[in-house]
Amino acid sequence: MAPTRRTQLREINVHGFNKRLSGMLDVYTAAMDPPADQLTGRYAIMQRHTGNPGFRAIVAEQHRLLPRGDDLAAFIYGFHGAEGQWWHDVVHGALTEQGGTAHADEWLGDTFEVAELHVRPAFQGHGLGRRLLTGLCAGRPETTMVLSTLDRPGSRARSLYRSAGLIDLLTGFQFPGGGPRYAVMGARLPLPAYESAPSSP
Repeated sequence: MAPTRRTQLREINVHGFNKRLSGMLDVYTAAMDPPADQLTGRYAIMQRHTGNPGFRAIVAEQHRLLPRGDDLAAFIYGFHGAEGQWWHDVVHGALTEQGGTAHADEWLGDTFEVAELHVRPAFQGHGLGRRLLTGLCAGRPETTMVLSTLDRPGSRARSLYRSAGLIDLLTGFQFPGGGPRYAVMGARLPLPAYESAPSSP
């Protein structure tokens, strides 16, 4: 049986998120293999995101196939995107340049920003990412959802997001400060149904 079928999705509040932050950073590291000197900054960014409006997070817990004390298979979180948030303002500017203010407002005027979605490599390819994405976006009051992902055509992440109905808003996009190219993707809410959303604790 695929390991992801035995994971349990659980919504956590801000307190629970901060309590599990080190474990989530381990998942992020396993999935993304970032330079070690970036982890402290990533931890601070994730912690700061909990203060954004409409914050919501879900973890996928697995107790049998991971080492003792390390029960996180994956996690996802997001929040209401708003003016004054760095990602929102940068992407709004790029969308405005591409198609005008009305185009940018259409996608970012009332949006749910999925900030992070990471799945341990051993749990990838079995639908867990789609379950998390669908669960996180279920019941949201916003009209759209948006996210950014590495612009690697044919990657699992890109395939996942397309399977959930997301379309490309920007491709080959480089955020200020350099670094790799990203695709910014979005969809109208609600997303197509996949599985039942996890219940709150």
